[in-house]
Amino acid sequence: MLPAEVLRQARQLHIRTRRLVDGVFAGEYHSVYKGRGIEFAEVREYVPGDDVRSIDWNVTARVGRPFVKQYVEERELTAMLLLDVSASGLFSSTSRRKTRAGVEIAAALALSAIDNNDKAGLILFTDRVELFVPPRKGRNRALRLIRDMLAFEPRGRGTDIAAALEYLHRAIPRRSIAFLISDFFAPDFERPLRLVRRRHDLAPICLIDPRDRELPAVGFVRLRDLETGEERVVDTDSRAVRERFAALRREAAARRRRLFRALGVDFAEAPVERSWVGPLLRFFRRRERRLEEGR
Repeated sequence: MLPAEVLRQARQLHIRTRRLVDGVFAGEYHSVYKGRGIEFAEVREYVPGDDVRSIDWNVTARVGRPFVKQYVEERELTAMLLLDVSASGLFSSTSRRKTRAGVEIAAALALSAIDNNDKAGLILFTDRVELFVPPRKGRNRALRLIRDMLAFEPRGRGTDIAAALEYLHRAIPRRSIAFLISDFFAPDFERPLRLVRRRHDLAPICLIDPRDRELPAVGFVRLRDLETGEERVVDTDSRAVRERFAALRREAAARRRRLFRALGVDFAEAPVERSWVGPLLRFFRRRERRLEEGR
């Protein structure tokens, strides 16, 4: 049984997120995720005016009269939420940790999917896949996923995005919308990213703390890597140290963006010191514009 405090937090987050989804995201999700296309329904006899390109030549040859294929829109989608719950998400230089911001974003996406009559599922990962919740539909699905995210205590501390993507590829054989929510402090995930991109509609969402971008000048500081435990004393009063740190972070962010763009992947960057609503809305609208231009 879940602790009463977790249940209380889950209900509160569900209510707050519901207001946002109803008031801000209404229509945004649906406008960019409209279904996988069309699927075959049946054949019927040809009537004048039918598109000759839809003739089923196998049936026509077998019965000696022209028949055409009929299709229906395949509306139902599957939204998979891949949430990084590694130890680096526990770091915060603001009032909101990256893990908490990730949970809030995942909750909004889950509610949007459920409202759109789509299935929603969850993968929590660290340096391993910690939890897999298969995609399902239903009114209470979003609340279930929120409870799972808030209550879960991961065993691992590191980050293995490649393992999460490979698990998704094996566990979800049909095309899905895969929202990958992480700070992306992980090595060697380009190959599985390319693999997953071929089957799934991948949408990375990068969580960024201000201290991920630059260091403040506060003298000598002992820094500890939350994932590896490695410690190092750094003189943050040194301008060269601060500039080198900022340059390395800019370079890593630029490489990440180049990879996503090269793959044709729509992505969002969500600074945790501000509301994630704006970045998510901009993500939806950029994607909608790109889809419109591609028609």
